[in-house]
Order: sequence, then structure tokens, then C-alpha cells
Amino acid sequence: MTSAALDIGVTCNLKRDVAPRPGQPEDALVEYDSDATLHAVLSAIEAAGHRARYLGYGEPLIDALRSARPQLVFNFAEGVGGRSRAAQVPALLEMLGVPYTHSDPLTLAVAQDKAVCKHVVRSHGVRTARFCVIEEIADISLVNLRYPLFAKPVGEGSSMGIHEDARVEDARALEALVRRLITRYREPVLVEEFLPGAEFTVGILGTGPSARVLGTSSISPRRVSNERFVYSLSVKQLSDWREHVEIECPPRCDARTRDAVEQCALAAYRALGCRDVGRVDVRLDRDGEPSFIELNPLPGIAPGYSDLAMITEASGQSHPWLIRQIIDGARARLGL
Repeated sequence: MTSAALDIGVTCNLKRDVAPRPGQPEDALVEYDSDATLHAVLSAIEAAGHRARYLGYGEPLIDALRSARPQLVFNFAEGVGGRSRAAQVPALLEMLGVPYTHSDPLTLAVAQDKAVCKHVVRSHGVRTARFCVIEEIADISLVNLRYPLFAKPVGEGSSMGIHEDARVEDARALEALVRRLITRYREPVLVEEFLPGAEFTVGILGTGPSARVLGTSSISPRRVSNERFVYSLSVKQLSDWREHVEIECPPRCDARTRDAVEQCALAAYRALGCRDVGRVDVRLDRDGEPSFIELNPLPGIAPGYSDLAMITEASGQSHPWLIRQIIDGARARLGL
């Protein structure tokens, strides 16, 4: 180890450690990570000259912090249970005074609740589709939005609860969809006006004014028009997903549109106080203007699979480079 090397602990939620509970939906564990992703992160940290060790989650994490406190924690734990679950690990680390990568508890909790997140970014002047939150079936009669609409669980990530029928044309279809989502996920449903234009995802590195765009990709349907396209979990999990969507980085659009998309993403990222790394989803509205969809301050980092990893590769960089950028950004922010 060099003088600049650190003892870095890693915390995440592995699929093998999270047992599904009775009555959970079939996609309940989709946001959690594989052993392959964990090993890739550990290897990348070690390749950067640091010591890397997995700290676990829950009680194993607490025990690991008690026995040998690391100098920095690389945190990409999604958390378990509740709409503020992503804030669990950083809240614990702040309580113990252990520095860590990625965003703080408040940003993670706000981003987890899609409606709260949209309220915040909209208050900062970021364009987003008109929306409402349905807490119970009776609330459907109060919806005053322009069809077609799009509905999804308000507090889930990784496209959980989003399937081809997430786009609805009328009140009858909306009621059937909302009823199923509330029953299955036991939480409110976000309903928003459907954005019919092209969809983009923007990878961002850094913090505050120094935050910068790593790269932007477009997601284009192969079998339907953008006006009907839903980038659903069903599509993402298909082994032949490339036959259904085309992902291009850089995106297939004019320079003005790309710049507007990236400025929208950066504005949302900064409005939410994101740190070190994040990924922002943006879609064009009826007027061709970019609108914020949602933000992931703990973006997936599975090599060769996650959007952020693919954007990194398309920009000519490697997965270890991405992990090093996150660590170096956190070190500069923390003065380590």
C-alpha cells in the first residue's frame, strides 16, 4: 500500500442475504446486488491501490465497524424495508463518524420517494410531468391529469412494479392498474402524465458545482413507437432485451436536445444535493422538451449490465476507472 492508500470497507445488499417475505411481489429483490458485482467493486478498489473488504449489512455491518473501523466506506446498499431504507447505512455511518461515498441520508430518502423527489426538483425550476399520488382506490376519482397516464409504486427502485401496462389510456385501465399496485406493493402509487418523446439516462460524477456529466445514452424501442414505449422491468430482464430496445451512447439526437437533456439532469442532481455519482432519467414531453423522470443516487454498477457501467464503457473508460472516480471524488470532498 502507498501512502495515499486507504482501508476501504464496502457495504451493499446481496440478493443471497435478503430472504423474500410471504406476500412480496415477484420483483421484490430486483434492486439488490449479485456477488459478481460485489467482487468487481472489491477488485477495482484493490486495483486502485487500496485495501478492500466487504462489511456486510445489518448486524454483520455493525460488528465489522466495531472490530475494525475503515477509513472510508464505499456504500451502495439499497437498504431493507421502508421508504427511507436507502438512508439506513449512511445514517449509521454518520452517527459513528465514518466517512463514506455517495449521497447523504436526506438525499437518499428524498430520491426514494418519487413524489417528494419531483416536488423538490420542480421547486428548483426543473421541468417534470404533472402528477399526483394515489393512496387508496377512492382517490382515483380525484385524478385531474391528461391521458395517457403512467403509474408506478411511489417508493420503489430498479423499475419495480413497472410493466407494459404502466401506460394507461382511460380511467378504467388506471383503476385496474392502481388497484393491483396498491395491493401488491402496499404503498401509494405515483400517477403522472405520460411523456411521449425519446428517453435518456444521464450518468453524473462529482458534487455540487463541480458535478459533471459522464455520458448520456438514449433508449429507443425497436417494436413500438416512442408514443407507446414503456421501458419496463419486463424488458430489462429479458435475455434478448437488445431485440426490444436499442441503447446508444452518445444518444441519437441533435446537439441542442442532448445539451438540454444533460442540463435538466444536472439541475435535478444539484437540486437534490447528490454527491459523488448518480444517474438521472429524462424523457422528452409533447413539445420535445426534456422533463425529469427520476434520479438514482445509488445507481447500479454491475459491469457490462447497469446503465452507468455501459455509459462508462461507451465513453472509453473501464469499470475500475468508474469506481476509482467515485472514490477519488469522495476523498476530495472529505479531505482524505
